[in-house]
Amino acid sequence: MFTGIIEGQAQIESIQMEGTNLVFELTVPFGNELKVDQSLAHNGVCLTVIAQVGNRYQVVAIAETIKRTSISTWKKGDMINVERCMAADGRFDGHIVQGHVDTTATCTSVENKEGSWLLHFIYNDKEHITVEKGSVCIDGISLTVVESIEGAFSVAIIPYTYDHTNLKNIQPGDSVNLEFDIIGKYLAKFMKR
Repeated sequence: MFTGIIEGQAQIESIQMEGTNLVFELTVPFGNELKVDQSLAHNGVCLTVIAQVGNRYQVVAIAETIKRTSISTWKKGDMINVERCMAADGRFDGHIVQGHVDTTATCTSVENKEGSWLLHFIYNDKEHITVEKGSVCIDGISLTVVESIEGAFSVAIIPYTYDHTNLKNIQPGDSVNLEFDIIGKYLAKFMKR
């Protein structure tokens, strides 16, 4: 389980295709603290460390993960938001994040508000919803929804989040990983019944 509070950014050093899987080698400043079989959220995608030496480590994405996320668009040199699992004695600084991406969303605009940024997204998923002032996870970042309409929403980004995540690089047309609030997902499923 994660909280959506980004711990750092990892740089993609290499990407290799192995069968239908993608194997990523990344570096992160706290890489020497990682261990094999540990889960990390990468732009919101929970991936397991399969090898680690110094600050370098490897993770693998299987076909199902590749299909549901923006992983297929990642390239060597990209900076990826990373978060280690929440410690059992930790605080929930964000919201409950599973690292199970529901779908991708496309950025439609980025507005500089002279001290914050307003980002707008659209997604093609009739099963999930956002609500104003509710939580949503974009590329692993716990954010609060500003405006919500069917298939679209916006979020406001504070300077700290902008400076310490890869949101500073987002442009209209870019694809991001989207995880809807777990409580909202259960309520939506209950209401369908």
